Amino acid sequence: MSDIQDKIEQERDQARIVCDTKGSESGDCAAAWDAVEELQAEASHQQKKGKQKNSLERYCDDNPEAPECRIDDN
Repeated sequence: MSDIQDKIEQERDQARIVCDTKGSESGDCAAAWDAVEELQAEASHQQKKGKQKNSLERYCDDNPEAPECRIDDN
């Protein structure tokens, strides 16, 4: 995971440089920040993918109507 975080930081630095050089309203600036956002989304996806469910989460997946699994909005 550290590798993708390093890449995000590099892309973020690059986006700042591009925006300082080309202007914050330029298409190049927008594209540079889009690249940062894509990497951040991928990092989030990898983090969620690697997360193991606990026993209650597995139980609720199998028994969504169980009282323990209800979500109270109030």
